Amino acid sequence: MSYEIHPKTRIGHIHLTVGNLERAVKFYTEMLGFSVTARFGDSAMFLSSGNYHHHIGLNTWAGENAVPPPSGHTGLYHFAILYPSREELAKAFKVLWENKCPIEGASDHGVSESIYLKDPDGNGIELYCDRPQEEWPVDEDGNVVMITKALDLPGLLSELNNY
Repeated sequence: MSYEIHPKTRIGHIHLTVGNLERAVKFYTEMLGFSVTARFGDSAMFLSSGNYHHHIGLNTWAGENAVPPPSGHTGLYHFAILYPSREELAKAFKVLWENKCPIEGASDHGVSESIYLKDPDGNGIELYCDRPQEEWPVDEDGNVVMITKALDLPGLLSELNNY
């Protein structure tokens, strides 16, 4: 039997184990702009944007000061946060840049533009915005062709001329 997931299905949230809850909450609220929506005792917090119940769950259920898995092991590569526009991605990048948050990469994928970083626990994060679908590069058969080239960061920041 072949099964295809419904095309309107979306990934709802991510839940991360962290080594220090307050440090993680500070990063996700101050660097990425999420708001705390709920607390589960002193071991978990839930964050969101808008009025959603939570986009990100953070917990210390593996123990305070738990360490990330070593390099070369399976697990989360990164999770992605989709911004509604290039201007909103530029605002997010500006906050990171002004706060000297280390950026691991910045790529133009043809279909999207992405900024890559890690949270304080080493979890990979992609901040991105999609280009309009009619601008996506396709091959002669109509298949989407993703690329990876350097993102024009000054061009991204030029979105903020009126900000």
